[in-house]
Amino acid sequence: MSDPGLPPSWEVRHSNSKNLPYYFNASSMESRWEPPSGTDTEKLKAYMAQHHSAPTVRQDGGGMNEGKIRASHLLVKHKDSRRPSSWREANITRTKEEALSIIHRHEKHIREDSTSLGDLAVTESDDSSARKRGDLGFFGRGDMQKEFEEAAFALKPGEVSGVVETASGVHLIERLE
Repeated sequence: MSDPGLPPSWEVRHSNSKNLPYYFNASSMESRWEPPSGTDTEKLKAYMAQHHSAPTVRQDGGGMNEGKIRASHLLVKHKDSRRPSSWREANITRTKEEALSIIHRHEKHIREDSTSLGDLAVTESDDSSARKRGDLGFFGRGDMQKEFEEAAFALKPGEVSGVVETASGVHLIERLE
């Protein structure tokens, strides 16, 4: 098994209830969604892309999602985000302007067809959905932050939004279904 870049006693486990990986310290019995401090983020990115990314096509359960849409996103957090930490960085210190610069660069690559939002999300998104290519699954109105919801519902399947700002950070959103 490849090295996930975590500090001693930490390991990556999989939550059955959320269907997402999380971090567990076998010595202290601590579990958390964000990586512990001292994590080698480059090693973790590679490990998660190899071991914890979902397939690109998923079944939806048919009929259970009426009035809902399915979208994926790429999130770049900044120091003023409501939770300025992620699986990639325990303490995010970048400014909002730096986050905007990063997300605009990602948007440019997506629009030039040099990569897809899902491929970028696996290694570049600050949201735990990165492990699923940014896929948030199905959601309805009132389930997401207002700015995010409005942008996602305005898209047609296959379309990618421009930059969307929320309390969580800056996003690119792709409507899947």
